[in-house]
Amino acid sequence: MSAAEPPGDDGHQLLVVIDPVARRTDGESVRIAKDVLNAGAHAKISLPDTPEEFARALSRRGSRRPVVIGDDRALLRAVAQLHRDRELADSALALVPVGAPPTLRLAHSLGVPRGAVAAARTALDGAVHRLDLLVDDSDGVVLGGVDVPAPPPAPGGGQGVDGPGPSHTGVTAVWDTCRSLVRTLVRPAPPGAPGGAPGLRLRVEADGVLLYDLDRPVEAVTVASRSGRGLAEVVVRTAGGEIVRVEAKAVTVSGPDFRYRADIQLHGPVRRRTWTVRANAWGLMVPAAEAAA
Repeated sequence: MSAAEPPGDDGHQLLVVIDPVARRTDGESVRIAKDVLNAGAHAKISLPDTPEEFARALSRRGSRRPVVIGDDRALLRAVAQLHRDRELADSALALVPVGAPPTLRLAHSLGVPRGAVAAARTALDGAVHRLDLLVDDSDGVVLGGVDVPAPPPAPGGGQGVDGPGPSHTGVTAVWDTCRSLVRTLVRPAPPGAPGGAPGLRLRVEADGVLLYDLDRPVEAVTVASRSGRGLAEVVVRTAGGEIVRVEAKAVTVSGPDFRYRADIQLHGPVRRRTWTVRANAWGLMVPAAEAAA
């Protein structure tokens, strides 16, 4: 993260976009957040019912600073839309987290306060932290990290696909996805691999330097953009127990069809994906005391 910034002269002209899931799951927290925001700013309230309406509200906000009331999916949807509009760098985004705890893990890991009142006050009077962003070669965005292969979804939230790839929303679809991951991701190691352990046939490159090729089985690859220095941390775990850590601006994973998880979203199968770090690409409102730490 870079040094904190003030939200700007228009910081108290807000567009408050309330995700429909938040309205259904915790209307009381939504009401409290609205009251706090209306008391401290000139807030225009938007109540989209579909992803398309959500996107239009953000795209037509004018000079108003966006505040999203919702969970991790709402945060990701907002960042992705601002990125598509090429307005992410100029926006100071705030989130008031509303939802079950498992659906808010990403937001809290980024520094968003817990609780509607604290988060709404941060949206009004907090400081802007600039954060790195991972952008893939299909113009998708990643706020936290990438896991290849995609690990099984945590019980209770954050599952499914939101974005490229098929949409999985039900419990049956989640279990179908897990079974599919087992079938498509776990491949036998080549002869001579230590212990005959299973592994993925993947080619992993960091800034053009080959880390692993298809003839060396890999158990997992993770890419995280949270260093705040314009570099991603790349961790490769092999089927034989070796762990390699490097930092790079761009990471490419390729090979037979594989799936991956970016933040809370499942993607794939794909045969190649490149993630590139964009330094200080977006701003998130966090408590001023935390920003100064």
